[in-house]
Amino acid sequence: MRSCPQAYVDTSVYGGVFDEEFSDASNCFFDLVCAGKIQLVTSEVVSDEIALAPENVRDFFANQLPSATIVKVTADALTLQLAYIQAGILTEKWYDDALHVAVATVTGCDLIVSWNFKHIVNFNKIPKFNAVNILQGYRHIDIYSPLEVTDNEE
Repeated sequence: MRSCPQAYVDTSVYGGVFDEEFSDASNCFFDLVCAGKIQLVTSEVVSDEIALAPENVRDFFANQLPSATIVKVTADALTLQLAYIQAGILTEKWYDDALHVAVATVTGCDLIVSWNFKHIVNFNKIPKFNAVNILQGYRHIDIYSPLEVTDNEE
């Protein structure tokens, strides 16, 4: 049994550290990681996206890597990603967003943390992602913004 939840963190949360609107909650989230209350999980997909980000975001991401588990994109994740697209949850244009959810699900993360309200942290899409997960033999995954993850902390 894990001592703390595994949270897959997409690119938006790293960038959120430097965004006026999202910085407080993003920094609080990473404080929980540093305190050992959340196990940070990221992926090759995030690494590729971060490579295109501003230098301050790239540096922050690099500083988080020692405490992170970096997971690979597997054939199972690609199959699940395709299932999301075939189910109409996202279109092929949003391939990477579907892949974030698939990688987190296949690797058994407890939750996904993201600021992507259009494609990931979305009231209409979350149950659809989880319906496909169940149909494909995976378990339910919780999806939250950093604000929701940190709001109940004291």
